[in-house]
Amino acid sequence: MSDHPVSRFPVPALADMPEDVRARILAVQEKAGFIPNVFLTLAWRPDEFRAFMAYHDALMDKEGGLSKAEREMIVVATSAANQCQYCVIAHGAILRVRAKNPLLADQIAANYRKADITPRQKAMIDFAMKVSTEAQTVGDDDFAWLEAHGLDQDDAWDIAAIAGFFGMSNRLANVTSMRPNDEFYMLGRTTPAR
Repeated sequence: MSDHPVSRFPVPALADMPEDVRARILAVQEKAGFIPNVFLTLAWRPDEFRAFMAYHDALMDKEGGLSKAEREMIVVATSAANQCQYCVIAHGAILRVRAKNPLLADQIAANYRKADITPRQKAMIDFAMKVSTEAQTVGDDDFAWLEAHGLDQDDAWDIAAIAGFFGMSNRLANVTSMRPNDEFYMLGRTTPAR
């Protein structure tokens, strides 16, 4: 197990957190079996914790043209481009679980262009990467490219919002030296017996 600090910033004790923040964290712990370090790191600033989690949930848990696994693909690819160890490891685990594929997250993190994904998913990640690295160049041709791959305006908004939100998250994770929980490394690594 890792003995590195969770963050370079103070991490409050659960007992010292506001009740709503503590309740959210305990609910995640009950479901996952551990507390992801992002929750502990962000709990230092309760108002920002609430805003972060509300926007995260609005982007990642909604129904729409993108599946939950595809949303995680965007996070893993853009987080790899932003060199965010925490998000690549944590969201890679979530992607493995949601896609029921123990290989996909590693493929996407290393080089999504060679990953076992559909042309539609490649177009989705191409757009997310452009938003992450050169959003100022996004133009009508990018939207036409997405549309040619079956992705509409709502999908484009979701892709851009996820890439933008996780760009901020990646930067915070890097600045705080947030460590991925050891538990994330093995989640979703084995496939169920057939």
